[in-house]
Amino acid sequence: MRRSSYLPMLVAASVLAGCALQPPPKPDEIRAQALPHVQVPPAWTAPGSAPGVVRDNWLASFGDVQLDALIREALAYNLDLRVAAARVEQAAAYAKLAGAGIYPAVNVLGHGGLGKSGGDGSGVNLIGLFANWELDIWGRARSEREAGVQQYQSVVADTEYARQSIAAMVAKSWLLAIESRLQLAIARDIVRFSEQALGLARDRLRVGIGDEYDVELALTNLETLRDAARQLELANQQALRALETIVGRYPAAAVEVPLALPAVPGPVPVGLPSELLERRPDVIAAERRVAAAFNKVGEAKAARLPKFALTAGVNAMSSDLFILQSHANPMASLGANLVAPIFNGYALEAQVDIRTAEQSLAIADYGRVGAKTFGEVEAALSAGFAADERATILARAETSASRTLDLAQQRYKVGSGDLRAVLQQNVALYGTRTSLLRMQSERLVQRVNLHLALGGSFEPLPAAAQSSGDDAVLAGAAGAKRTLER
Repeated sequence: MRRSSYLPMLVAASVLAGCALQPPPKPDEIRAQALPHVQVPPAWTAPGSAPGVVRDNWLASFGDVQLDALIREALAYNLDLRVAAARVEQAAAYAKLAGAGIYPAVNVLGHGGLGKSGGDGSGVNLIGLFANWELDIWGRARSEREAGVQQYQSVVADTEYARQSIAAMVAKSWLLAIESRLQLAIARDIVRFSEQALGLARDRLRVGIGDEYDVELALTNLETLRDAARQLELANQQALRALETIVGRYPAAAVEVPLALPAVPGPVPVGLPSELLERRPDVIAAERRVAAAFNKVGEAKAARLPKFALTAGVNAMSSDLFILQSHANPMASLGANLVAPIFNGYALEAQVDIRTAEQSLAIADYGRVGAKTFGEVEAALSAGFAADERATILARAETSASRTLDLAQQRYKVGSGDLRAVLQQNVALYGTRTSLLRMQSERLVQRVNLHLALGGSFEPLPAAAQSSGDDAVLAGAAGAKRTLER
């Protein structure tokens, strides 16, 4: 049998003898280790939750074309998202690099000499093709490749969560910009009423039925409310600038927002608490980091074992200074080598310890992220329910405050009451209206927070990506890459 015929046999034997990789911990196993003290209830404990499967495309529930356009603009031009997209490309390159070790390395070597006085003085001319292939018997290279793939998937999931967070941030900034505009309108209405009250006090002083005290009191109240209106004007400009910064525009406070808040959408299906960790992109990213750390432990352990490699080469050599013993040209070679670590100052053992500690850190981080997700959903549900109740209470209070102001004004006009009561009721009505508007805006903001906390996407996903959270994350990240490329 020819020597070269041993190569297929050696490859087949190495493949058959190769150790199968141990699969990383399953999600249930990770949760048991990361959240040992968390007892997940069968349903959300906060009031206001609606049964049903969590749906995507929550942006459509607001029914606002302008908001949809602003979110698309942010996805294309937000600077944080561009950084996240660059990290995805970087992680993809690292994953490709990590998988290079399972393939043979093939190199060309050339060497030339032009006699004793030329080149390197050897007079030897050589050109050859050389190959080296480490037989991954213990799974070191495969573990490295799997770690790279899992790390890449974690970055993809983090990017998808960043996209969802930016969409939610745009929606909340848009709502707050509308609220600030409406708060300013309320303040200007109250200022106009105070100007009327000042005019009435001056008229009463002129005809002799009033006094200077009422005039000064009305003037002080008016200037105070004018100052409050000026502060709200600045707050409105700052809210517009914040919105423009998020979408990637110059912060000129020039964006137009509607004159009214949108209606509160219908109930949101919240799913089950046990399903949350399977759906949230940031939790999926943490799970992938655990898997990557697990494979890095396997890589470090395999690095302590002997390495086997096949080598092959084809080369041609000539010399003008001496006669070669063999005139066969070109020449071929085939061989194998073994490298076994004996002592390296405990470096390999330390590497295993480092990777093991990194795996423990990844599991702990998964627990931190998982606990945070439960808290965010419960907080959004509770805050939304409280905002609904408070909005109802404040609506009744506004009606009562408006009626009280009318009565105080009538009593002052007929002389049975003083101006102080009128101004006090005016301030009370102003406070009630601003609080009511704050709660109406808060209901919508908490609705956005709830969608983000539940892990629902702001856009419709392809039908093929609806089956699992992993597929949805990958589809969303692919959409982010396409959006940035445009």
